Amino acid sequence: MLCAGCAAPSTDPADKAPKAPPVLQLDVEAPRPLANLLRQHLDLARVNKLAAGEPLQQGELDRLVAAAPAQARELLETEGYFNAEIQVQRLGGDPPQVRVTVQPGPRTLVRDVNLQVHGPLAADTARNEATARDAQQALRNDWLLPPGSPYRDADWVHAKNAAIAQLRAQAYLAADWGATEARIDAATHWADLSGTVDSGPLFLTGPLNIEGLNHHDAQTVHNIANFGPRTPATETLLLDFQERLQKSGLFDRTTVTYEPDPARPLDTPVSVRLTERKLQEATFGVGVGANVGARATADHVHRRPFGRALIARNKVEVAQVEQRWDGEISTHTLPGLYRNLVGGSASRVTSDTDTVTSGRVRVGRAQETKTMSRLAFAEAERSVTRSALGRSTSDSLALHYQGIWRDVDDPLLPTRGKVWNGQVGAGVARSDPGTHGPFTRLYARLDAYRPLGSWYTQGRLELGQVFARDDVVVPETLRFRAGGDESVRGYAYRSLTPQQNGVAVSGRVLFTASAEIAHPLMARMPQLWGAAFVDAGRAARTWGELKPAVGVGVGVRYRSPVGPVKLDLAYGEEVRRFRLHLTVGTSF
Repeated sequence: MLCAGCAAPSTDPADKAPKAPPVLQLDVEAPRPLANLLRQHLDLARVNKLAAGEPLQQGELDRLVAAAPAQARELLETEGYFNAEIQVQRLGGDPPQVRVTVQPGPRTLVRDVNLQVHGPLAADTARNEATARDAQQALRNDWLLPPGSPYRDADWVHAKNAAIAQLRAQAYLAADWGATEARIDAATHWADLSGTVDSGPLFLTGPLNIEGLNHHDAQTVHNIANFGPRTPATETLLLDFQERLQKSGLFDRTTVTYEPDPARPLDTPVSVRLTERKLQEATFGVGVGANVGARATADHVHRRPFGRALIARNKVEVAQVEQRWDGEISTHTLPGLYRNLVGGSASRVTSDTDTVTSGRVRVGRAQETKTMSRLAFAEAERSVTRSALGRSTSDSLALHYQGIWRDVDDPLLPTRGKVWNGQVGAGVARSDPGTHGPFTRLYARLDAYRPLGSWYTQGRLELGQVFARDDVVVPETLRFRAGGDESVRGYAYRSLTPQQNGVAVSGRVLFTASAEIAHPLMARMPQLWGAAFVDAGRAARTWGELKPAVGVGVGVRYRSPVGPVKLDLAYGEEVRRFRLHLTVGTSF
């Protein structure tokens, strides 16, 4: 009986037969990469397998030895060695021994590259059309075998294939080489490369052919596409469209392809195949967080409540330190990649010295693109704080704008680039005790990533301030506290904040900074990193009172497909104690 994953004994008699003895011993003396090449491809290297133990006839061995220099020279020329000195010696013995000695000489380098473009691409470039200009510039700038590179036949073929693939990705889907030539000057060890590209026409998009819709509207798919007919059919356009479909949360599987017809380049159909997600889904989870302790969560999403093109989300989290509900109803994607939304939240956060209960309602408009997320909204908020100082309340009504700008190599596991997060809000607040009046709130955060050889660095700078009269107290959630996983490690969650008669209160100014360096721990597990870091920061009433607390530590990072899992041990210099921090994902 056979089963998946089980190895069955072979019944082939050939597998049980003893291995045939060698009929020839080949010795190759050459630099290692070239020796490996010759041992793999020379006829002398393959003779043992082909002979199957039968001794070589004298004439056959003579023929193999005589042919070896020419074969070796052809193989070495594919690697760019056109003046190699090759010696083949018969050394006798039983089995007979043959030695191939190679002095490769200088390697041929690329001296000049001359790429010409014919066809519509040349005409489009002459008219300074953006797509054509970018395509022709990329053809030359991204050429994989520039002057000074070692010449290899395989690299020459790869460079030509990559150049054509790049032109096709720029919507010249019928592009191909008209002629190519590699001129080798063996005496001077130079290679001059030239090629002529026949671009073919620029292909433009036609209709969207959508398959798989059962509950959702075709107009939603057109809105997510965010392009109309007669748009250059670039590979980036296709991939971005497919990524937006996947991120919309409406579909399980998405496939977007072109159906190019050289006879109709100005009307290229776009095929969209979709599998819808369930209309309703609920997820439940339990876990432990360094900031909030043990917690349980429940999430529910309805992708078409009331039979309309809306998404309703509700999330409840119950933890030792914080209990929270968040809810939102938003439209499916509108033209321009916008969504309209209405939402609310309620939370209760307990610290060693106070308990803060807050609620908010907001109405706004959001936009999500590949490099930017932004949200403009009006919000009403109320917070109630209970502590040893008594009970205080604060209400606000304000307009807010917040945006995240990304320029990173990978949104989930970045190693290079920057992410900016900016927020600005203005409104009026009323508090008891206190009075009412206007306020402005500013917040900015920069996360930067940069590799240094085999090491990876990242840094963070975070600043915030609330501008208001001293007697105007804005709600707790609009003020600042520091400390915890994504703030200053080595300190308790929200603990780095002003104290009033021994009771923690939120600050009007915020500063935090972080620097970290990391390196893979094992070659066989490149996704497991070790890290060392230093954090600093605090929230305070004024900048003059802000004295940053410092935390230092080490940790491990597991770079999973859904984002990094981080485990850190940090020492808070101010409190003189160690604290363990566990986080999942990248926070922007």
